[in-house]
Amino acid sequence: MYVATHLIEKARRWPVDSQLVARRNAMVASTALAQRRAEREEVEEYLASRHQAPAPELPAAHAAHG
Repeated sequence: MYVATHLIEKARRWPVDSQLVARRNAMVASTALAQRRAEREEVEEYLASRHQAPAPELPAAHAAHG
């Protein structure tokens, strides 16, 4: 009798338990994606700061005349 009651109770709780696991998985995935996004933006900002166009060089004729 105990086994049957236990199985019935487990079947009744399954939708709630399943939803809790799914919600936890979604939060973990969302956190991981947010971390990757933040890292990607940080790298993009760093690369953008490193690849700024250098100041244009003056032609030799202009540089000599000042």
